[in-house]
Amino acid sequence: MARIAIGVCGEGRGHAARALTLLERLGDRHEFLVASTSEALALLSARAGAGRPSTRFLDVPGIRFEYVGGQIDVSRSIAAGLSYGWRRLPALLDHVGRALDDFGPDLVITDFEPVLPRAARQLDIPVVSVDHQHFLLAYDLRELPPGLRWQAKAMGLAVRLYVRNAADTVVSAFFQPPLARGWEHVVQVGPLLRGAVLAAEPSAGGHVVSYLRPHTPPAVLEALAACGLPVRVYGLGGRESCGAMSFHEIDEPRFVADLAACTAVVAAGGNQLIGEALHLGKPLLALPESAHAEQHMNGHFLRGMGCGDFVPLERVDADRVRAFLGGLDRYRPALAARAGRMDGAGDVLRVIERRLPVSAAAAARPAAA
Repeated sequence: MARIAIGVCGEGRGHAARALTLLERLGDRHEFLVASTSEALALLSARAGAGRPSTRFLDVPGIRFEYVGGQIDVSRSIAAGLSYGWRRLPALLDHVGRALDDFGPDLVITDFEPVLPRAARQLDIPVVSVDHQHFLLAYDLRELPPGLRWQAKAMGLAVRLYVRNAADTVVSAFFQPPLARGWEHVVQVGPLLRGAVLAAEPSAGGHVVSYLRPHTPPAVLEALAACGLPVRVYGLGGRESCGAMSFHEIDEPRFVADLAACTAVVAAGGNQLIGEALHLGKPLLALPESAHAEQHMNGHFLRGMGCGDFVPLERVDADRVRAFLGGLDRYRPALAARAGRMDGAGDVLRVIERRLPVSAAAAARPAAA
């Protein structure tokens, strides 16, 4: 048995989904300290903490996107990040350092969480970085438009500040272009898929699944309502149905069942959901926010793979959604080549095993099989 501390970015559900998969696969043979905040911490404590007294949780406030008028405000987000690093990080580092020292981990895993790896470095604890964001540094992005390549370089500076001197760097992404020069040591894996997704049996239920962020403009809902198929919306909470469009609270069994049985997905352009949809063979129309460069990059890779398309969230209308749904056959060949082959969790577990004490790594292997 080993002690493992896991730091999870609190912004977005993809980070929490990866952490849940690792906790699920590593099983009950280890003790865990999970550090996160906000929605991610609530999700992790509810699902990973139930019936697992060996798992502790630590609230570590992190950096979040700033929204104005329903859209990401880049300048405010950058200012908030700088303020976080200058004003909050030193005190948080002391707090987390004491918690790590008390827990005594053999290994720290970070999914784009900045405090835990810094505290681990001070205590000489090895760090494994497992996230999506390192693609901005490690991947050859020449197939992206010039503007997005420039943004990737700028955003990559922030990624460097989040995690430095990791013993291993793992990038989890639904796309895997060649590695950039100087990053050949990076381990490329697919999305980390939960057991419920792996066990799901895909079918064609005739509905659309949509996962949206709380700041989604009303015009997007109007476009979905007019698409001609029943739409099951997640991410906006439960509310009264609108015609053939129903709204659902986040409930993993129901969401996975709806995803496995849907005809297509029209959703925010996050890496995790795209990976889950492709694993289940579902064409996806990604709706990246105009100011969310990472989601636009995901959209370009999705289109380039021939598994779906994208349109900026603020420009989507009923005609664009209907055009996508009317042309789903064009995506079938590329999806068939990837369906059932996207999971990267086993590869990540092998990286983790190499950093655990020998006896603890042996105990972890059954979960990786």
